[in-house]
Amino acid sequence: MWHRVAGHTHDDVIERLLARHREPHRRYHTAMHVMWVCRHVDRLIADHQALGQPVGDPDAVRVAALFHDAIYDPRSATNEADSATLADGCLTEIGWSPDRRALVRRLVELTAGHQLDESAGSDRSDLFDLFDLAGGVLLDADLAVLGSPANEYQHYATAVRAEYSHVDDDAWRVGRARVLQQFLDRRAIFVTSAMRAEREHCARANLTAELTTLR
Repeated sequence: MWHRVAGHTHDDVIERLLARHREPHRRYHTAMHVMWVCRHVDRLIADHQALGQPVGDPDAVRVAALFHDAIYDPRSATNEADSATLADGCLTEIGWSPDRRALVRRLVELTAGHQLDESAGSDRSDLFDLFDLAGGVLLDADLAVLGSPANEYQHYATAVRAEYSHVDDDAWRVGRARVLQQFLDRRAIFVTSAMRAEREHCARANLTAELTTLR
């Protein structure tokens, strides 16, 4: 994917990015996670293209997928902003324009809350503006694991817990339960109609099962 968006003359950038994803504290937020996000992004971009709803700058979404967890410290509250800044610097190196870099920054920062504006997320994805559509594709790709088969979801949940090993069990149960409930309280977890049809039901079952266990 990096070669598709940046050519073959900037491999040092992707090597630095991959090195970050090999950090020893990562259990879920590794290059494997990024690979799956990239695959889902490509599929959703193709789905919207087939429906006559092209994503305005698909390569910006792909780059945002590559960089969205570039900086990941479970103790930090600024991972997404820091990752966006890193992406901006790397894209400056390879000659991307300020406007395209700004779009990537906005997309990466969007993963902090994993939610578009409340008015987004309807079945009429043609009503989205270009940023909402791009953002919806990225967010749904990032959250696709929530709607995975139960055994895959359990692997994800276990890996995330390992990343937060510095948090004691009581605090983890309270904090994790709050996050899961926030997703369940949404009108829809996924933004795009394709991901809602494919994964919404399973995601709600997975989240509910984990929440029950936590409580």
